[in-house]
Amino acid sequence: MPTVLYARVSTSEQTLEHQEAQAKAAGFEIDTVIADHGISGITTKLSDRPEGRRLKDILRKGDTLVVRWVDRLGRNYEDVSDTIREFMRRGVIIRTVINGLTFDGATKDPMQQAVRDSLISFMAALSQAQAEANKEAQIAGITHAKTNVLKYLGRKPSFTRDQLQTVQAMLEQQEGTSSIANATGLSRQAVLRIKEDPAKAETMLARWEEARRKQA
Repeated sequence: MPTVLYARVSTSEQTLEHQEAQAKAAGFEIDTVIADHGISGITTKLSDRPEGRRLKDILRKGDTLVVRWVDRLGRNYEDVSDTIREFMRRGVIIRTVINGLTFDGATKDPMQQAVRDSLISFMAALSQAQAEANKEAQIAGITHAKTNVLKYLGRKPSFTRDQLQTVQAMLEQQEGTSSIANATGLSRQAVLRIKEDPAKAETMLARWEEARRKQA
């Protein structure tokens, strides 16, 4: 009976080559490799993934399905549990690379079944908890990075794009500093800084506009 490795590749750290090498290092002899690329395990069911559907089509009774961990098989507790139980009902043996777990429907002893089902539930719940923790960490990391970008850019410009354009236009018309300040609502010091180095004022504002655009 064939042994099939199913891999879900969603990040640069979860390459197909890495998951296949891990499986072989754990002693598995893989006959077929099936992989979904760029698919989020948090939002997409196995049956909604192109290669996930193919996996369900080709597995037969007595086949062995190898996965890095049970989180490859679903997006949350319910999906993982249902998928494992579906495969077991079909006579497929599921084995994990991490911790070397085995799930199958061979046992008929009620006590052993209860222990097996409890382990499935625990592993599925643990997978969902890890996925949610990773998602929160990613959000926190993005927020931290955006904050650092803003800090790196220094103090926010004291003028807007409209104000800068008005100052530049009035300077070309030889308007006085006080008149420009009154017209734009800027301080005389701000007008003078723009007048002394218009290129610097433009660069500072452009950098802030780009940073805000990326943050949005």
